[in-house]
Amino acid sequence: MDSPNKTTSSKPTGAPGAQAFRAAENGAAQAKEGFEKMQAATADAATSMKSSFSTAIQGAQDYQAKVMEFANNNTEAAFAFAQKIASVKSPTEFFELSTNHSRKQFETLTEQARELATLAQKVTLATVEPLKTGASKAFSQLS
Repeated sequence: MDSPNKTTSSKPTGAPGAQAFRAAENGAAQAKEGFEKMQAATADAATSMKSSFSTAIQGAQDYQAKVMEFANNNTEAAFAFAQKIASVKSPTEFFELSTNHSRKQFETLTEQARELATLAQKVTLATVEPLKTGASKAFSQLS
């Protein structure tokens, strides 16, 4: 005889261990996919940084070469001025030569400063661009 208090259970047909195993497999697959995305983003970021650093180094070398060129030009101008001063015969000629040299040097230094500023801006933009592009790509891969 069946007792009136007996209840029928509605257990799923699959074993509870199998469901837990499938859930663990799904979690592992999602973790692996997330890891692979992170690994790809990290590799892209490293490549972007390497490119950026290479650009920065080349830019610094270009800037240094330009500064050395300007220093050489300014030194030559100073020696030429000294030679002209040595041959001056009157105070009026001295002041005229000095005034012309000062004006010319001011114009030259202004132009040199402009060129260096332009070069620095160009190098900065070229250095930052790979980082900006790499960061955008990395964030899009993680989404």
